[in-house]
Amino acid sequence: MSIHLGLDRVRTPVGDMLVVTGEDGRLCALHWQRHEARLHRQLATRHRHARIRIAERRAPDEVRDPLKSYVDGKLDAIDAIPVDTGGTDFQQTVWRALRAIPAGTTLSYGALAVRIGCPRAVRAVGHANGANPISVVIPCHRLIGSDGTLTGYGGGLERKRWLLAHEGIAFADWNNSKIAV
Repeated sequence: MSIHLGLDRVRTPVGDMLVVTGEDGRLCALHWQRHEARLHRQLATRHRHARIRIAERRAPDEVRDPLKSYVDGKLDAIDAIPVDTGGTDFQQTVWRALRAIPAGTTLSYGALAVRIGCPRAVRAVGHANGANPISVVIPCHRLIGSDGTLTGYGGGLERKRWLLAHEGIAFADWNNSKIAV
């Protein structure tokens, strides 16, 4: 069986986004240019029983236009982008909860675990967050440490800082990465 995917590139002030869509037009992966190898590894893992064929092609307007609008400052534009995440039931629960975090706000991993009804699953939430195949649209950058510090982001902490600042999150101290409350 073959899976045919399209790869588009959307320019941003912090590097090109790699936008992968399926034959049905839904967004199935979004990573940053610098992390293209990780993108390919995740796609290979997700579709391990199929042959993946990726062709450079423009993403459908339903995906591309909202991404560009988000970069231009219309932060809620990405909320309606149709996605196809794959993943386990738990991962999908975490990813749906991430999409419910409004732009301009953050949440700790622990608070997200409570929100999905699994207060003791903080590490599992962190793992699911790290496995997120669709950064920005499934806004894993909006999760922070319980003490208000920025914690890992697959696209790099500088990009996470930019995304949060772009969404209006003020930082008390850029050097220590503490988010103002």
